[in-house]
Amino acid sequence: MFVRRIGPGPSEAAPQCYGTYGCPDIWELEDGDFAIIGADITASADKLPSSAGCSAGERMVKVPRRLLVFAKPHIPDTV
Repeated sequence: MFVRRIGPGPSEAAPQCYGTYGCPDIWELEDGDFAIIGADITASADKLPSSAGCSAGERMVKVPRRLLVFAKPHIPDTV
């Protein structure tokens, strides 16, 4: 199911790992989609703009900016 980590591991990309965020991470899945590990902020879904939504089967997660910036060069440019 999990193919590869996208970007450096949490200890490098999120040095606060094991702190407030736990260990945020990004993984590419076998089907090409991505799994994001982060703090569950689904309770804030009511603050989303009207053009966005979070269904009952979804969760919103917060990841440190640093994690996404470090992962950017490892995310494919094509679909």
